[in-house]
Amino acid sequence: MSDLRGAVSDYLTVRRALGFTLIETGRLLEQFVGFAEAAGAQTITTQLALQWATLPPGRSPIWYAQRLGVVRCFARWRQTIDPDTEVPPTDLLAARTRRATPYLYSKADIAALMTAAGQLRSPLAAATMQTFIGLVFTTGMRRGEALGLDRGDLDPATGVLTVREAKFHKPRQLPLHASTVAALAAYAARRDQLCPRPRTAAFFVSTTGARLAATTASQTFRELLRETGIGQRTPACRPRIHDARHTFAVTTLLGWYRDGADVQARLPLLSTYLGHTDPRHTYWYLQAAPELLTLAADRMQRYAGTTS
Repeated sequence: MSDLRGAVSDYLTVRRALGFTLIETGRLLEQFVGFAEAAGAQTITTQLALQWATLPPGRSPIWYAQRLGVVRCFARWRQTIDPDTEVPPTDLLAARTRRATPYLYSKADIAALMTAAGQLRSPLAAATMQTFIGLVFTTGMRRGEALGLDRGDLDPATGVLTVREAKFHKPRQLPLHASTVAALAAYAARRDQLCPRPRTAAFFVSTTGARLAATTASQTFRELLRETGIGQRTPACRPRIHDARHTFAVTTLLGWYRDGADVQARLPLLSTYLGHTDPRHTYWYLQAAPELLTLAADRMQRYAGTTS
């Protein structure tokens, strides 16, 4: 093992111990080390990092900047051990990243996805995808959180779902609506009937009896989007599974505004439910829907009128 390869292993171990998953970072650093070894490099230089970061040709500036950023963070850590390490300047390949514009699903969109999922050829796949889609839309869970659920994570008696595979390894408990609990219980019974001898303790299982994989869920979801035609008229805003989370958040906020609730006071509750580490991360959803901005502006105008 080369010094750089060993250093990458140590770097990832330390950061993962702090709660970071770094799946993509680990993959990119392994590629960078392979590139450095092929070039006969023993340490990190700005030129080496730049050569690797701008591969392959023809990609976007943001892609190159992200790749260089991964090496830059590693180089900062490595420089504390190897003084010859060069840290690429922050203004090198600088490019501002833009958050993807979320697609906000309508009630009709969700109903169409659920119907299409129920028509999948395999009865088990149909039941699994229907329930998975319903769960992420009714709770705003991340895809990985839902797929990481085990059977014991649902307590039907209390209606509480425990999310163990959460971001930054911070588990949380989600109180569910009675209809959601009933739907999950119905799926569990159907799953056990169709797959009596599963290969896993996972709540959502595939047709092979294993835990439903993220790639399988994403691919099936994209096929359902194509089949239903959802998002085809909005090419600048490509629907994703993650947008179910945005939809849940915006729908919740819209409901609070329409009910006349103190949204500012309730926002920390939504942050906790979504698993955000800070309420400020939830403010992104305030910008996601024009209707939401309109309601917020109307309330501000009314408040200003009463205090003038």
